[in-house]
Amino acid sequence: MFPLSTMLQSFIRTGSLTVIDARGAEHVFGAPGGSSGAPDVTMRLTDPSLYRKLFLNPELHAGEAYMDGRMSFPGSSLRDFLMLFSLNRRALAAFPLQKVFQRASKALKRFQQANPVGKAQQNVAHHYDIGNAFYELFLDEGLFYSCAYFREEGESLEAAQINKCRLIAAKLQLKPGMKVLDIGSGWGGLAMYLARAADVEGCAG
Repeated sequence: MFPLSTMLQSFIRTGSLTVIDARGAEHVFGAPGGSSGAPDVTMRLTDPSLYRKLFLNPELHAGEAYMDGRMSFPGSSLRDFLMLFSLNRRALAAFPLQKVFQRASKALKRFQQANPVGKAQQNVAHHYDIGNAFYELFLDEGLFYSCAYFREEGESLEAAQINKCRLIAAKLQLKPGMKVLDIGSGWGGLAMYLARAADVEGCAG
């Protein structure tokens, strides 16, 4: 499972990750049952090419592999894996080759994501001219354009978006009569929620 195994040996410092490779062999990284509150996760990889891809760019290729089924978590969950990743991400960032890849990636982004004034205008026009039908395929009923807050497993996307709105309202400590400007979070759903829940004047842009 080289070179992924080399990185995982340095990466998993808290909790444990058991990887079932494409041949069915098990590889254990970390100490199962060791740290209090740290999950013990089992991950199955069915595509040998992931050994290299996850080594080079884990944040990109892990998401893609999970979506198309080449990565799964038998007896565990994606939530467990993300918790394990979060607890150990500093160790991943400190991995020598990851430092090199991150520096190279940042240098390339200047060219990959170039967005000069003329092109930016075209990009914005295209984005907003697509129409709601496209966004309705993957957003919730309120067309919220930012991530939801799932408090419990099994919650619907709509419920998780309301959780997010409720959390935002609590953190803002809004009072009746205040004005709130909602920019870039969707089709004005957040502004409408805050207007109803906190008796404020909401404006979406």
